[in-house]
Amino acid sequence: MALVVAVLFGIVCTGLLFLLVRLLIVVKTGSDCKPGAKGPVCVLVVAGSGGHTTEILRLVESLSPSYSPRHYVIADTDKMSEDKICSFESSKDHADSESKYTIHRIPRSREVRQSWTSSVVSTLNALLYSFPLVFRLRPDMVLCNGPGTCVPLCVAGLLLGILGLKKVLIVYVESICRVETLSLSGKILYPISDYFFVQWPTLRDKYPKTIFLGRVV
Repeated sequence: MALVVAVLFGIVCTGLLFLLVRLLIVVKTGSDCKPGAKGPVCVLVVAGSGGHTTEILRLVESLSPSYSPRHYVIADTDKMSEDKICSFESSKDHADSESKYTIHRIPRSREVRQSWTSSVVSTLNALLYSFPLVFRLRPDMVLCNGPGTCVPLCVAGLLLGILGLKKVLIVYVESICRVETLSLSGKILYPISDYFFVQWPTLRDKYPKTIFLGRVV
């Protein structure tokens, strides 16, 4: 019996070590990937409610036409972002590419003022929806700027790379309102993001991995 337990323990440890090595490789080589270097870039855009959506659409507006198709993901309780996205995509600058975007909904990871205990459950629920969606869309890049919904989607994208199915670049742009400290989503995704942009020099000084280009939205 002891021998069986020891063998199982060894298998589990070996598996965990393999996943850790794969994680380090995926994170380490991410910055070597150049979006658009090999043609169109399928981008998954995570839109949050209110100001998050406004900021992320300004970022998308600055992208070249090669970032297509665009798959927007919003929380299932978000009633306004879909209208903003549709209006943006049907605008003059994007009228020729209306058919190259889709909108998807997943459960929200955490509502405003939601307790931490219940947030764990709701985040796990969001993960259950995020994995099938990301594995089906196979984006080249996940673009996000802070809503809680982005965390399970980025984890799903990271898992694609760990499993050796596809390297997904995780590009995080911290909100302009974060001056002294990162948002909760930023703190979680800082270690695994391939490109992490901040918009204030104080954050650049605190977090050496960040990229500061001034105000980008």
